[in-house]
Amino acid sequence: MPSTLEYRDTIAVLTLGDDENRFSVDWLDTVNTQLDEVTTNAQALITTGIGKFYSNGLDLDWLGANGDRLGWYVGRVQELLARLLTFPLPTVAAVNGHAFGAGSMLAVAHDYRVMRDDRGYFCFPEVDIRIPFTPGMAALIQAKLPPQTAVTAMTTGHRYGGPEAQAAALVDDTAPEDGIVDAAVQRLQPILGKDPGTLGAIKTTMYAAVSEALRIPG
Repeated sequence: MPSTLEYRDTIAVLTLGDDENRFSVDWLDTVNTQLDEVTTNAQALITTGIGKFYSNGLDLDWLGANGDRLGWYVGRVQELLARLLTFPLPTVAAVNGHAFGAGSMLAVAHDYRVMRDDRGYFCFPEVDIRIPFTPGMAALIQAKLPPQTAVTAMTTGHRYGGPEAQAAALVDDTAPEDGIVDAAVQRLQPILGKDPGTLGAIKTTMYAAVSEALRIPG
């Protein structure tokens, strides 16, 4: 299933898909179009998945067949990360299952994260799969995580379950699987209605160095 968009009153819920939700080229195109709609029609954004995965990140099969387009593809992914990082609405990632690699980076790019409390891992496996972080990806993670959490998460490939991820400040809350989107809605309710132009400008200033690093292709 491709990504889908629905609304809970003024909160947009973007479901990334019902499989591993990897960042295929078509998926990137669709999500960017959906984010265009969100900026026009909503006051906040939640992203989530269905079932076992939030997102496993990069489309490694596509990369294997298109190695000559690596820089272009990573650039597209980093554009999406930068877009969410500076999105002009409040954002929450409702991490329903596994979030690995760039899927974890997608969650980190949101303002807040809620993770399923009983299953699923939040993990940056790059050290174990021998794919170094790009400068932009490293800057994103380091801007959002406490320094020692970033060291452990980025250099060991440790897999964090929900409660451990919350203790390490990778996520802000945990919730049962069937209540994870509700928990994200609850976190957003008190902060709805902020002026998008002002909020977007604040985030752009806060994360100017990260956004600049993300503009450099991998």
